Amino acid sequence: MTDISIIGTGNMGQAIAALAGRGGHSVQLLGKADAATSATGDVVVLAVPYPALSELVSQRGADLAGKIVVDITNPVNFETFDSLTVPADSSATAEIAAALPDSRVLKAFNTTFASTLATGTVGDLTTAVQIAGDDADAKATLAEVVTSAGLRPIDAGALKRARELEALGFLQISLAAAEQVSWTGGFGVVA
Repeated sequence: MTDISIIGTGNMGQAIAALAGRGGHSVQLLGKADAATSATGDVVVLAVPYPALSELVSQRGADLAGKIVVDITNPVNFETFDSLTVPADSSATAEIAAALPDSRVLKAFNTTFASTLATGTVGDLTTAVQIAGDDADAKATLAEVVTSAGLRPIDAGALKRARELEALGFLQISLAAAEQVSWTGGFGVVA
């Protein structure tokens, strides 16, 4: 069993909390009112919008030291839906890793919608959760959480692959916003 703290109580935070609970893991769900509450989990999921990350990381940096920190954000320009807001050679996850040098930072869950996490399927396929990061043990820990909930983890490679995962997440969001795909659907992976 893994102890998981989720910062953010929106759709994604709730969906990740539910899947972790399904897998038999303990879950601490922290919202805005819990800003002074320490994240007690060995794994901390940052389930907040990208614009909130800088302040959250600044406020909780010491609290996150030594932990596996999972970034689920997509740094999308939500005014225009036409670009990512991080430099072309970077990612939101790279920014977090630079700000939290004592944490083991991963990118995951950003290429899925909350509904596909909740149902565990994308169409007829098992929901796949791509995980990028430089720490093999941290990725294995998160992969076990995903597997225990009945989902399919996929090792997407090093932390530098977070940029491509964010681009894929951006594409999925922009297609859903344009009503080309459903918010209850998404991309599936066939192996």
